[in-house]
Amino acid sequence: MTAQHYFSPQKIRNIAIIAHIDHGKTTLLDQLLKQSNVFRDNEKVPERVMDSYDQEQERGITIFAKHTSVFYEDFKINIIDTPGHADFSGEVERVLGLVNSVLLIVDAQEGPMPQTRFVLSQALKMGLRPIVVLNKIDRPHANPDRALNLTFDLFVELGATDAQLDFPIIYASGLQGFAMKNLGDPQVDLKPLFELVIQFVPPPPGSLDLPFLMQSTTLTYDDYVGRQACGRILEGKIKKGDMVARVDKEGHPSQHKVVRIEGYLGLKKIEMDEAGVGDIVSVAGIPDITIGDTLCSPTHIIQLPPIHLAEPTLTIELMVNNGPFVGREGKNVTMNKIRDRLLQEKRSNISLKIETNREEAIEISGRGELHLAVLLEAMRREGYEFVISKPRVILKEIEGVRWEPMENVHIEIPQEYSGSVIEELSRRRGEMRFLETSEHNITTLQFLIPTRGLMGYRGEFLTITRGLGILTSVFEKYGPWKGEIVGRQKGVLISGNQGKATAYASFTLQERGSLFVSPGEEVYEGMIIGENSRDNDMVVNITKEKQLTNIRAAGSDENIILTPPRKFTLETAIDFINEDEVVEVTPKSIRLRKRLLKENERKRAEKKS
Repeated sequence: MTAQHYFSPQKIRNIAIIAHIDHGKTTLLDQLLKQSNVFRDNEKVPERVMDSYDQEQERGITIFAKHTSVFYEDFKINIIDTPGHADFSGEVERVLGLVNSVLLIVDAQEGPMPQTRFVLSQALKMGLRPIVVLNKIDRPHANPDRALNLTFDLFVELGATDAQLDFPIIYASGLQGFAMKNLGDPQVDLKPLFELVIQFVPPPPGSLDLPFLMQSTTLTYDDYVGRQACGRILEGKIKKGDMVARVDKEGHPSQHKVVRIEGYLGLKKIEMDEAGVGDIVSVAGIPDITIGDTLCSPTHIIQLPPIHLAEPTLTIELMVNNGPFVGREGKNVTMNKIRDRLLQEKRSNISLKIETNREEAIEISGRGELHLAVLLEAMRREGYEFVISKPRVILKEIEGVRWEPMENVHIEIPQEYSGSVIEELSRRRGEMRFLETSEHNITTLQFLIPTRGLMGYRGEFLTITRGLGILTSVFEKYGPWKGEIVGRQKGVLISGNQGKATAYASFTLQERGSLFVSPGEEVYEGMIIGENSRDNDMVVNITKEKQLTNIRAAGSDENIILTPPRKFTLETAIDFINEDEVVEVTPKSIRLRKRLLKENERKRAEKKS
């Protein structure tokens, strides 16, 4: 499908959507797409249509910024769905440069939440004027006045200008698919929201008559045409087959021919013959382009200011799986295969830093555990097997002083658990900034804590609060080193031999701690099969069979009752391990083990000889 013509800039509106996880952004987008008649009448439209990546659908979060276009009357509205999670802030910072306003979606019951702070503060710094959408207005406990007051306070706190504080408000329900300017208005459709966007969002600046100019803000990779640079056309127009100049960050121009131009119609990428000012497009034909490079007319060479990417705060080591079960579940197990896959990731995912020059390990640095876990999860689904170390924070040396990354942590818990949470976070070098208990006995806490202090805490937090607590964290800044932080308090149970775990051995061991494996699961020497209830590590035999005799004693054959084992996801496993432990990741399993496998093998070989 090919779009022949571009729109006049006056008829284009470019907006980004900002929202906290679970505030209804994706549901509202579904309705905007349906009501703008982008889909055919008989077309089956999936739920949460924008979260097309499988991990986004499973985790219920947006990971990658995505573009879509909807049409209202004779206007084209380009919408960019931004990730709500701070680990993907690398995506957010760049896409805000493409738009002229943002829709801030706030839950009418909860009010603005910490994950929105980061994106909103970036938008305000860039001078964008937001539209506030109070969503989920149809909920029984919705309190739009309180949510609005909290939103206004947040704008003031983030240093909004008078013009930004004078934001338009609209009340909506993404689920029901209606919006209204005032609370008493009829609840019909999203027409009031479309009209507000067209009236309030300024059209993109620039002129069709000037020479072509665009900056590369995100990259995609296509096996057929290679790297594609995505950005908003700032001046002029571009046709397929045109010659363009790419100016790199050193200011060196080089000439290239445009092979393909792609825009969006609803969710579909469509090939365009030409595009003009205000269009958000992907341009192919410039093989080495990176984020921040300028594309311009060869007759008018211009270099736009570079785009600074946020630096990573965490790094992990990825190594070849050297365990006894290597190759049983994965088909890509060699360092060459793993390195090739990571180099391919490096081409398009610019916010990850990947160092592949070491022989035995590859270092991957990102903005947080979730940022790294998304890549590792994608790799294991593609059939890769590898081992990963405990993440380390990336430290900086500033004027002879060590600085480390700090997180702003927002916690909501039932009041009775607040004492133990405050005590534990203080022990992990956290500073309390805010404490408030509502009339429903829910305590809200805010802490500034080193990233190191949060590692390994999330699982403990869920246990302490019986799963009733909410904990979200946002990278805030680098601060002076806070001193040593005590890690995990308990030791682990380590398998002393290879074989299958038995119900008999599991029953006797579960008194000593919590187990990670079920009866019938295969284990090997050095594998961590549980957490000890004490602070020391203990080698155990989980493959032990019951001794059979021909004498039956009364009461000896009672039923064995086993507690279900604790199962790890990638994030919880990375969170759990200590320095001397690693996570073995395969397409079907996540195992934990001690790092000294090779050492054990060497000692055994020496004994035999």
